[in-house]
Amino acid sequence: MKQFLVILAFSLCLNLFSQSAFNSESYRVVLADIETNTFEKDTTAHALVIYEQGNSYVDPGDYDLRTEIKHKIKILNRDGFDKANIVIPLYNTKNRSEKVDQILATTYNKIDGKVIKTQLEEKDIFREKYNENYTLVKFTMPNIQPGSVITYSYKLRSPFMFKYKGWEFQDDIPKLYSEYKTSIPGNWHYHIKLVGYKKLDVETSDIKKTCLEHARGASADCAVSTYAMKDVPAFIEENHMTTKDNYLARIEYELQTFSGFDGTVNNYTKTWKDVDGELRSEPSIGKQLSKKLKPEDFFGASVINEPNNLKRAKAILKHVQENYTWNEEYSIFKKSNIKDLIEDKSGNVSSINILLHNLLKSCNINVSPVLVSTRKNGFPTKIYPVISDFNYLIVQAKIGGKTYLLDATDPYLSFGQIPFKCLNLYGRLLDFKNGSSWINIGPRKPSMSFIKTELNIDEAGNINGKARSRATGYHGLNKKKSCLGSPDAYVEKLQNKFVNLNIKNFETQTTENTSASFSSAFDFTLEEALVGDNLYINPFLFPFFKENPFKLQERTYPVDFGYKDGYFYNLRFTIDDAFEIVEIPKSALLKLADNGGLLNMSSNLLGNTVNITFKVDFKKPLYPAELYPYLKEFMNTVVDIQTNSLIVLKKK
Repeated sequence: MKQFLVILAFSLCLNLFSQSAFNSESYRVVLADIETNTFEKDTTAHALVIYEQGNSYVDPGDYDLRTEIKHKIKILNRDGFDKANIVIPLYNTKNRSEKVDQILATTYNKIDGKVIKTQLEEKDIFREKYNENYTLVKFTMPNIQPGSVITYSYKLRSPFMFKYKGWEFQDDIPKLYSEYKTSIPGNWHYHIKLVGYKKLDVETSDIKKTCLEHARGASADCAVSTYAMKDVPAFIEENHMTTKDNYLARIEYELQTFSGFDGTVNNYTKTWKDVDGELRSEPSIGKQLSKKLKPEDFFGASVINEPNNLKRAKAILKHVQENYTWNEEYSIFKKSNIKDLIEDKSGNVSSINILLHNLLKSCNINVSPVLVSTRKNGFPTKIYPVISDFNYLIVQAKIGGKTYLLDATDPYLSFGQIPFKCLNLYGRLLDFKNGSSWINIGPRKPSMSFIKTELNIDEAGNINGKARSRATGYHGLNKKKSCLGSPDAYVEKLQNKFVNLNIKNFETQTTENTSASFSSAFDFTLEEALVGDNLYINPFLFPFFKENPFKLQERTYPVDFGYKDGYFYNLRFTIDDAFEIVEIPKSALLKLADNGGLLNMSSNLLGNTVNITFKVDFKKPLYPAELYPYLKEFMNTVVDIQTNSLIVLKKK
């Protein structure tokens, strides 16, 4: 036992040494940086930031923003060579531009026992005009090899104090130490936002007196801050997430006010009250929402005179869905004109849903427009209004004490359902009389998949079955689009998915595009062969999951399904007397941490019939990163049961 503990302690020390051998405390390259060629904490990493630092401050002479940047990176293998390609973006307008100078870059290699340094030459630095607002300065580190250490530094000079330099603590490779220092004079007041789910390891702040001086004795103090993160894991995208911009650990600055030495104050950040006033008179939003429409120009008397508000609202939504086509444009602040939409029968998101809003309002339905940012567009900022954060518009309707979110751009959406891409936690409801407000975006009911299967085996070993399925919510939406649009292609896809089945007599009970669910049924024969005297059958003929979607060693951002999710599978297998049952799967019960989910597998034998019930519930649409290990293990069990369960029969 003592010997084992000594060995364990020695191995732990070796592991600790392998992580701490790199000099992550300074920009200086030491021999261990060059000689250490593994990173045990993330064996998949191709490169590693050992140390990086940024330092931003205002020049007391010309009031320009200066930023000094240093990076030290280890290239672990050839796949990390792309980290030797450096791009520095410079912002510019017609009259002013950012500048970069003092670019110093060096590659360190150990060759034949000697450390060789290769300097970047001035001739290998290039400039490229990217667009009217950005110029790119590019260079590639020289003499890159597996095991190289690269260092590069430069100084930025910017006349744009409204664009105070932000800092990214996280990237697609791990970082041992990332630090950002700032010095901000009291004249400039910024909203400072830390993005992502990783906490700062260092956060200090102090006041430096009289850091900025002006004529006639005027001066300003500076807020001097240091922010740092240690051992930052690589950000790797995985299933069930919104855009990575929501989660990358970084710090951002938005100029709120500037106070001149003469006492003048300029406000750069508006309030929602200001924005509401601007949107009210905006040609593509407020002006369009105020247009009055005559219901009789669009509907017959049966819709207009329908006494039930819910039925009337459903008929209006269906009319817009069936008669107007979304042109795939997301823009909501330009080219939104419902007059053009009515004439062309095609328009962008905003015009279609504003038309829906106005028609519902003309028929006495209580409605409000809601600004949304799609999942790929990122979360809209809540601290202060940034109207450019939004790229989508939907409609909220209140009917009979219930609230519904509506979208008419997709002819397959059911009433109260919005596109999956809009399930981005929250949106801004516009109310030009009482003021806008934040509302939660997300379905109240879970999306469910149900499959019930009956299976029979006769004396000769022929296996026949019937399958019936029903899908609700977003599961149903996807199946409706796939099947109702092209039934033959859907059946062919189904057959290709389950190659050991011969599918026949497929039929669907769903005919309406906007149905709240999708139901189908078919017969099939199962092709299985005896192995010796035994017949092995996986009871999960239609598995929900064939592999675990969660594979990361560590995930620093939440798992976002968008909605609560559930799956139910039932098999009733009747066995002929010519066979005896040797084995059936074991029952199982597993609960996800924090009451976040449930797996219930019930397997029993009654006479010559095997009954299996399998249920998986994800009770939350969003799981925080700290629950990821539990969710990953939960899914391992779900997949293992569906993949490796067996019913074993033996020929008598």
